[in-house]
Amino acid sequence: MRLSSYNVENLFDRAKVMNLDSRSDGRPVLEAFAQLNALLAKFTYTPADKVRMAELMIELGLERSDQGPFVLLRRNRGRLLKRPQSGGIVITGDGRADWVGSLELRDEPIAHEAVLNTARVIAGVDADVMGIVEAENRPGLAEFNRVMIPSAGGTPFRHVMVIDGNDDRGIDVGLLCRDGFTIDHMRSHVDDRLPDGAFTFSRDCPEYVISTPAGNRLVVLVNHFKSKGFGTPASSNARRRAQAQRVREIYQRLTEEGNGLVAVLGDLNDTPDSTPLEPLLNDSDLRDVSEHPAFDDGGFPGTFGGCSAGNKIDYILLSPRLFETVSAGGVNRMGMWPGVRPKKWEVFPQVRRPEDVASDHAALWVEFDI
Repeated sequence: MRLSSYNVENLFDRAKVMNLDSRSDGRPVLEAFAQLNALLAKFTYTPADKVRMAELMIELGLERSDQGPFVLLRRNRGRLLKRPQSGGIVITGDGRADWVGSLELRDEPIAHEAVLNTARVIAGVDADVMGIVEAENRPGLAEFNRVMIPSAGGTPFRHVMVIDGNDDRGIDVGLLCRDGFTIDHMRSHVDDRLPDGAFTFSRDCPEYVISTPAGNRLVVLVNHFKSKGFGTPASSNARRRAQAQRVREIYQRLTEEGNGLVAVLGDLNDTPDSTPLEPLLNDSDLRDVSEHPAFDDGGFPGTFGGCSAGNKIDYILLSPRLFETVSAGGVNRMGMWPGVRPKKWEVFPQVRRPEDVASDHAALWVEFDI
């Protein structure tokens, strides 16, 4: 069978701030958005909270309207703020119970050719089971599977599953399975907590238990670890390490329960030599498929951006029993921007400009016999 992992960077809609020229351009907006959301969620607003909330709202372009260039403040009922004619914002609510609504990132459609190129990558990989990173929701992924994959010459998957995670930008992880590879059951870890009460996973680490045509049981853990996009490096590293530690604990439980066929895959947002990933890569018996002699990286060790060694952040990690049965593996970069003069790798003819790319990430795949 063929197993794959692919960060599709959303399929139909994507937060406008995520479509800026670089991550650094959008970082101030994402940081302000995260700070304001945390303050808005507090049970009681202190005077200092109210001052900071007003500052952040103005920074996000909400001084004159609930609709800013990158964010949308939904106020369904209750009292939260007023906007004096003289300018500024005054927070009138005293806590989260005083108003009903939400703060959201504004979306915009992905270019049609980029969506088709995403479908072309998935069709080209032709996996039996594919972990999907950055799907908006199950209906969106199901519609993409039904309409876009056939439009790209591929065969739609039989099973489509996404469990809503903790990311309020609508960035979730999911799974696509062919006919014969049935999702028997699944377990979410969306509500796992750190000692301080914060959610462990930025999205989720769902356990999918899949029955194969040969009657085996394969367990797939799909992940999207904390990014380096905002927050201090120390806090970001600590969060990814805690996530890696928790995934290792889940993996150990599965093996102790007799599950010998386990795969951990997804965008782990760090490199193999990083401290945050040590619990998975150094302190467990999971094996990275890129270390297998049958794996072909296409001449580039990375999976993101320019695909240098410092950009290897996507993984398929296998339990020893699975690793022993690997017969082939590789990286599909056909939908990534190859650079110019000369191109680093071959791409689809439809990838004519950076806006046409399927994703900044490569799709990984591995074949094994179980």
